[in-house]
Amino acid sequence: MESIRVILADDHTFLRLGLRALLEDAPGIEIVAEAGDGEEALDLVANLRPDVLVTDINMPRLDGLKLASRVSADHPATRVLILSMYADREFARKALSSGAAGYLVKDAGEAELEAAIRAVARGESYLSPTISAHLVKEFSRLARAETTKPNPLTARQVEVLKLVAEGMTTKAIARCLGVSIKTVDTHRTQLMDRLGIHDVAGLVRYALRQGFIKSEE
Repeated sequence: MESIRVILADDHTFLRLGLRALLEDAPGIEIVAEAGDGEEALDLVANLRPDVLVTDINMPRLDGLKLASRVSADHPATRVLILSMYADREFARKALSSGAAGYLVKDAGEAELEAAIRAVARGESYLSPTISAHLVKEFSRLARAETTKPNPLTARQVEVLKLVAEGMTTKAIARCLGVSIKTVDTHRTQLMDRLGIHDVAGLVRYALRQGFIKSEE
């Protein structure tokens, strides 16, 4: 299996060194370059075509949100994972709207950082659990004002949808349902196609509107 090729972008050298130290021994993950500002990161993505760009949200010359927008538009094969000190749903919403595939709070541990990189590299979205909880509450309020529409999904697709909306990884869903990771990927792709929804935020909102999951409120 080929390694996941990653570029690290942060204007603080010590933070980049810390991220590299956390990831350099992770199996299947290769750090191919580092950048100290957004423009440098964009140039490196264009030249090296990595699988994942891990970037701070606060960056000189080109901030993380604008960088995510440029990369997703010009280099869609490179998935962007935003790192931020802000555990705030508004920042997360802006990051996803800008084209980022994931939003990770900087106090996350090594295991979560690896999991987030692997998830976005597989084509999934990733949100820190604290952010997921905030978004569930937000979409719950929005969903109350909308009319529930007929559910076009199969029973198994509903099961997968519930677990995705609750923030579970593909591997965890496969283990929970007793099926293969490939089977979970197939169900997720099919349910997204049926619903016309292709991001985690939209799935959470749909699941709440249909009553498949409940807000913590």
